[in-house]
Amino acid sequence: MENRILGKGGLTVSAIGLGCMGMSQFYGHSDEQQSVATIHRAIDLGCTFLDTSDVYGPFSNEELVGRAIQGRRDQVQVATKVGLRRQPDGSVLLDGSPGHVRSACDASLGRLGVERIDLYYLHRVDPSVPIEDTVGAMSELVSAGKVAHLGLSESSPETLRRAVAVHSIAALQTEYSLFTPDVEAAILPACRGLGVALVAYSPLARGLLTGAMPSRDQLSEDDVRRGDRYPRFAPANLQRNLLLVERLRELAGEMGITTAQLGLAWILHQGSDVVPIPGTRTVARVEENVAAANVVLDAEDLKRIRTAVPVEEVAGARYGPAQLEQINN
Repeated sequence: MENRILGKGGLTVSAIGLGCMGMSQFYGHSDEQQSVATIHRAIDLGCTFLDTSDVYGPFSNEELVGRAIQGRRDQVQVATKVGLRRQPDGSVLLDGSPGHVRSACDASLGRLGVERIDLYYLHRVDPSVPIEDTVGAMSELVSAGKVAHLGLSESSPETLRRAVAVHSIAALQTEYSLFTPDVEAAILPACRGLGVALVAYSPLARGLLTGAMPSRDQLSEDDVRRGDRYPRFAPANLQRNLLLVERLRELAGEMGITTAQLGLAWILHQGSDVVPIPGTRTVARVEENVAAANVVLDAEDLKRIRTAVPVEEVAGARYGPAQLEQINN
């Protein structure tokens, strides 16, 4: 697989990464042996950019990734995050305080079993703490050799500019897909103006763009898509959204690829500074996703794909109200 470079600092990662969150939470029961096998297969295929966070699980996802990369540390680039603290009731608090940043980093290093984190993101911006203070503490971790590169997740362009003034930022992570192209208005231009790469999470719209999304009733009882966290999966919205997916399925069929590969190839063609990190828990899916790196789309293909999914026809917000409050700060 080709590599891409994040930001000005020269962090080289695979063009497609692997989001590991779903291996520990949100999408029903997960089998650890299967998850480790999936990570190993991804690495074998050149998909070496692994994304996790201390809040996933919480904590157990970092531990899982740590076990999976034992003996293969020099083959991967590990990204994890700080800034969210899950409470006993399942709610999440923002905490960008310097003290938390320092202690959380040490804890993440221990769970991952690594001496240095390749890319350390601020998971969400804490409005109660000046970004200069948070990134200042994160920059101390770089100076101490505990972190190689810094990133932000779901920040506003203005916050990104203030962060870059404190320390170089390699990447901004945000949701980006055919169903969520919002970043193209202001965030992506800001990133490019500052020399910051964009890492796209949920590039397959949480399973919608796989073309294999079951009916809502077929989702397991503990699948978060059954709740109000993701309005696009509400019954009426899901029905409308699957009609858009059907258009993409037809296009993908004409091209001889899967719907998921079409969605990922579209992201890859948005620029060499964009890196998608689709999440999956199975070897078959990671093999399918990685193959998207070989798909070539021309200008007419890209136009047809855009036309098939007019953003105004996507039904429902990408997050519920509580989650929307935590982005673009």
